Amino acid sequence: MKQEKLLKKIQSVQQAIPFSGTIFAKQGTDELASLSYGYANRSEKIENEANTKYGIASGCKIFTAIAICQLVEKGELSFESKLKDCLAVEFPYFDENITVHHLLSHTSGVPDYFDEEVMDDFEELWIKTPMYHIRRLQDFLPLFQQEQMKYPAGAKFQYNNSGYILLGLIIEQMSGISFSEYVEKNIFQRASMQDSGYFEMDALPAKTAVGYIDHADGSWKTNIYSLPVKGGSDGGAYVTATDMMKLWEALTNFTLLSQNITTQMLTPYAHEEDGLSYGYGIWIETNGEEISKYLLMGYDPGVNFHAAFYPKQNRKIVVCVNTSEGAYDMISGIEEVLSSY
Repeated sequence: MKQEKLLKKIQSVQQAIPFSGTIFAKQGTDELASLSYGYANRSEKIENEANTKYGIASGCKIFTAIAICQLVEKGELSFESKLKDCLAVEFPYFDENITVHHLLSHTSGVPDYFDEEVMDDFEELWIKTPMYHIRRLQDFLPLFQQEQMKYPAGAKFQYNNSGYILLGLIIEQMSGISFSEYVEKNIFQRASMQDSGYFEMDALPAKTAVGYIDHADGSWKTNIYSLPVKGGSDGGAYVTATDMMKLWEALTNFTLLSQNITTQMLTPYAHEEDGLSYGYGIWIETNGEEISKYLLMGYDPGVNFHAAFYPKQNRKIVVCVNTSEGAYDMISGIEEVLSSY
């Protein structure tokens, strides 16, 4: 009965939007839904499938947070380590008190290279700095390195992509390998996420969804000129819905980190509004003292992603979308049905 209601809801949301992507929901070890709609490639009429790889934008800040936590666990740095002590890059106007904790929890106050108070269209970034030049983490530095602080370190929460670029650079300096290599070796491989990676948009592997930007008049374009060629530590990996389930299971089974460090990572630190906080690389919803939901979200032109994990119910929902919106509508519809069970 539950699955029947769920399927009807998913189909109604899909028709209303319309939805293009993959949905995967589990309760414990039981599969509740595994469905795909739309095209991974519209021109060639290649359909989205369960094993289609999708960009997930900021949804992969969790990978950066896990990587930093692994380095903390090894004793190579601490959450209180200062940026100036663990990254050999000059930032002339940055607060000397910025710590790794500040960067992880979006409380650093560093200037964000995509500042939504200044611009509301991600594509504006690439007018002066063409997106085809952005293939390595250091390529992001000219976008914010010489800018003034937004506010003093630790003063408040403000979502910040530059902070996660800095964390990625710390990972590269401490590990001696590129950020994407580190994540693929120490997270994707250990979590058995065989279909995930940081792929370049002009060299995508098989079964990867193209991102589409739809216009009001019914026309569309791909997002190849809208995003950096290769994603960085603030976003841009490609995953399957199945792999994101594996990530959560590996994280909560303590395959990637010890129980102690995992608990620290999944603790609410910065409070954005009543009931919604941020841990390290992940949003956290609370009901009083109880954590009701962990949430990953990603929004880019032609990319939309939501994943929700409910600890009390041992429930997991992953929604990957290869258009600019739709994931929130779909996951909200699924939650509506499952909340009564």
